[in-house]
Amino acid sequence: MQDETRHDRASEAAEPGRRTFLKTSLGAGFALAVQPVSAATVTTPTDGLTAGEVKVPSLGVEIPAYRAMPASGGPFPVMLVIQEIFGVHEYIKDVCRRFAKLGYYAIAPDLFARQGDATKADIPTIRTQIVPKVPDAQVMSDLDATTAFAAASGAADVARLGITGFCWGGRIVWLYAAHTDRPKAGAAFYGILGGAASPPSELKPRNPVDVAGALKAPVLGLYAGKDDNIPMPIIDQMQAELKAAGSPSRIEVFPDVPHGFHADYRPTYREDAATEAWAKAQAWFKANGVG
Repeated sequence: MQDETRHDRASEAAEPGRRTFLKTSLGAGFALAVQPVSAATVTTPTDGLTAGEVKVPSLGVEIPAYRAMPASGGPFPVMLVIQEIFGVHEYIKDVCRRFAKLGYYAIAPDLFARQGDATKADIPTIRTQIVPKVPDAQVMSDLDATTAFAAASGAADVARLGITGFCWGGRIVWLYAAHTDRPKAGAAFYGILGGAASPPSELKPRNPVDVAGALKAPVLGLYAGKDDNIPMPIIDQMQAELKAAGSPSRIEVFPDVPHGFHADYRPTYREDAATEAWAKAQAWFKANGVG
């Protein structure tokens, strides 16, 4: 009954967006809001992979997603890849391909599909007209549906499910680890934890600091020491909440880097920190039975 109630609430939360907008396919290239992209941008080729757009049924509609996996073998461990505020653009697709090269079935659903197309909007529009209208309950249901889609494919081993996300998606990693015990581990790259940067609202009633004691899967937080949106006091609070709960989850702070240090297409990219954080995430997943 509890699961049915959660589904109903998510459906109700999604209804306004479903009546007014539904993005039916992913765009190509990088999001409009991040142009021009940096010369340091990483491009992972598709050779040896099966990669491209798929449709995920969720809450009565089909949302577009990007999927990448090895072209042969399987079933593969699964990685849910959660977008930044810029949507499922080329960087997120490339992250999926990077995981696929490591032997994963990686999939990134467009979690804004009912509220707008972040890949074609400017930053003010994304921040005021799209992101605030995306209900957390809808996101949780869409990720449940994406996991079910992967399981039905026959190519994915959802018993070895991981989740990772960046910025907006980093917050979602923490919330999803509290929502369900399906993931075996998560890695959250500089996701908002709470505080002034994310006051509670009807659509976003809880933040990671509120669910630190309710995590059902271990999460590794990978955070920046020079992040104006996520200051050290809120990171320290999250660490304290995790410790008080006896959680295996933890946060590592890279002291001299800014928010977005893994985003190789942006000026915030810091190659050394990005490489180290990526390696730590892979080790975390393997240690927790995902890889």
